[in-house]
Amino acid sequence: MIEFFSCPRNVLRVSNQLLWAGAAMLLAGIGIAYGLERQLEIGPLVVAHSAVIIGPSFLKIGYVMRLAAHAGMRKANWEANCAVA
Repeated sequence: MIEFFSCPRNVLRVSNQLLWAGAAMLLAGIGIAYGLERQLEIGPLVVAHSAVIIGPSFLKIGYVMRLAAHAGMRKANWEANCAVA
């Protein structure tokens, strides 16, 4: 697993997935938690409000991973870390 994250290209791919997942969770959570609050039971409403908290967390983690990947790509010979043996 450490070899996977030593390649900046892989880190960038994972960060993009986290950014999209975080944005989707945030938007879905806002839409469900604040748009359907009268139609939902307490359980799904708690899950929707949790998505409003967890979504931005994924966005922040994805953004930091993206910054780290771009910093790794600025280094000389970064492709050597991505070589498959």
